[in-house]
Amino acid sequence: MSKSCTPSQRLPRMWLWTTITLCLLLALAYIRPEQLQVVLYKGALVTLAACLGYWIDRSLYPGDRPHQCIAGMHLVGAWLRRAVIVLACVLGMTLGL
Repeated sequence: MSKSCTPSQRLPRMWLWTTITLCLLLALAYIRPEQLQVVLYKGALVTLAACLGYWIDRSLYPGDRPHQCIAGMHLVGAWLRRAVIVLACVLGMTLGL
């Protein structure tokens, strides 16, 4: 019989990917430390673009918030719309378009 885990016994969400990312950053720091500034620069671009995409969506559709949608299809459409706008901002910013 298996014992169920309480929430305090579970590992944090995405812990494996966080560990892999940290190991890769340490390997990069050891092999090519001069590239860490590029990684930091690209990470800053991605986070800035995600924030900009979110605010662009809010300004283009001021009364249409995904969490306030009532109809199921409208909810999915609002989330997809926001995801596409954020994706376009991230790609445009990181690819230099």
